[in-house]
Amino acid sequence: MTSERDVLYEQLVRIGKVVAHPRRIELLELLCQAERSVEAIAVATGLPLTTASTHLQLLRQARLVETRREGTRVYYRAAGDEVSRFVRALGDLGRDRLVEVQQVLADAGMDGQELEHVTRTELLARVQRGEVVVLDVRPTEEYAAGHVPGARSVPLAELEARLDELDPATEIVAYCRGPYCLLAPEAVSLLRSSGFRARCLEDGMPEWRQAGLPVAVGGEA
Repeated sequence: MTSERDVLYEQLVRIGKVVAHPRRIELLELLCQAERSVEAIAVATGLPLTTASTHLQLLRQARLVETRREGTRVYYRAAGDEVSRFVRALGDLGRDRLVEVQQVLADAGMDGQELEHVTRTELLARVQRGEVVVLDVRPTEEYAAGHVPGARSVPLAELEARLDELDPATEIVAYCRGPYCLLAPEAVSLLRSSGFRARCLEDGMPEWRQAGLPVAVGGEA
């Protein structure tokens, strides 16, 4: 006879089965940043449209993402802050328990040995005092969906061509999708090699939002 505990575990396994694919974890990370259409997700991930749609439908069946329809286009978004916290917790667990994850982070300079991080509290105070330039190096649609007040949108792919817009005398803090995203560390590495003083925010926009800190929406602040 099936017990209530068995039924509970069977339901929890639904989530485990759905996230047991690297592309679906990637999709969740993207959707924790901003709502996207299926077409935009396919472009962002390099997946064929039908493949991206299949992955998204599986995530929706597990109630990890939600949708809305605008005409013939379907938009997906993470189903609440719990999903963002789950993605972060998964990364933290992997970092703490898997040597392979630790090695990947070390190879990318994300193990804390090479990149000094700025806390959210420190960054907010320094932004308010006008002591730092903040760069949001995520894609522009993610910036528009919500960013640190005062941050400038400079996607990583554009950074090298826009270095002349930055003041070498002012420290730069870059941030991206979170502590396991490569965009900000790569931006800081480029900035430092170009003679700028630069550091990374300790995590990313989802954590900033969840901490209840002010968030700006729309174009350049």
